[in-house]
Amino acid sequence: MPSRNGPDPTQEAMPVERLEPEPLAVGCVETSSIARGLEAADAMLKAAEVRLLACNPVCPGKYVVLVGGLVAEVTASVRAGEAAAADTLTDAIVIPNVHPQVFDAFTASSSFDGVEALGMIETFSVPAAILAGDQAAKSARVDLLEIRLARALGGKAYVLLTGEVAAVRAALEAGARAAAKNGLLLGTTLIPAPHPDLVEKLL
Repeated sequence: MPSRNGPDPTQEAMPVERLEPEPLAVGCVETSSIARGLEAADAMLKAAEVRLLACNPVCPGKYVVLVGGLVAEVTASVRAGEAAAADTLTDAIVIPNVHPQVFDAFTASSSFDGVEALGMIETFSVPAAILAGDQAAKSARVDLLEIRLARALGGKAYVLLTGEVAAVRAALEAGARAAAKNGLLLGTTLIPAPHPDLVEKLL
């Protein structure tokens, strides 16, 4: 009988379901307990008509639940998740009218024409990174390259984006403000004309 022990899920890319049509809103709940996170996921799905986009443990022993749907339903779902998580809740968000690029960024499958400037927003939680990426994409003409959801990052997450220098700077400022509201912004960086070898390794 084959072993049930597979690759460590906290070290692999988080699978995120792509919905067609895309939901009007996304919600995310992150907990410091895997067991309580699983309970929160169940409560979220039972509380409202939402679709489960992702539901996985992440480093360092946290749990992330991502749902999508109508704004009111997602809001109700996240509130139920927050209640179930109780004192293990580390962060939670609801994003109405989420930017379409966010879904491609989850899987690093965005299409773009070259990298003129490179920007990164680093956060202490997955929800904060999703919020930062959404606000960055909405605030300037940039392409989201990736939203890395805490896999093999010690519980941190980041947003990687590109565009003209001025646009990237504006996007970084908007995304950083969003992530900083709950004190979960770690930092940002802007690299004009990044070296091609660096771009190749990142992408």
